[in-house]
Amino acid sequence: MNQPKGPKKGKPIEIELKEDEATGTYSNLVMITHSPSEFVFDFIAMMPAVQKAKVVKRLILTPDHAKRLSKALLENIRKYENENGPITIKEKVDVPLNYRGPQPEA
Repeated sequence: MNQPKGPKKGKPIEIELKEDEATGTYSNLVMITHSPSEFVFDFIAMMPAVQKAKVVKRLILTPDHAKRLSKALLENIRKYENENGPITIKEKVDVPLNYRGPQPEA
């Protein structure tokens, strides 16, 4: 018997946001690497006139979840721009990086 595909209906999932995570983490650079089984996002905070930047968060996602994240981000950018106007991207700033994590692919 074939089961219908789509979201499972049932009890809603409770999502907890811990107090120490509620303020968020600032990042102005992300290095993305991948393997056949995962995508690694190293979120980095770079400050002006400081020679050392730190990875402030590392997220590891499965490939299918990374693709869902990409689609959700594009949809949210579209909604943001509809409400606030286009996001302008400044010209690429060439910053020499000495990244000690996995070599970025994207």
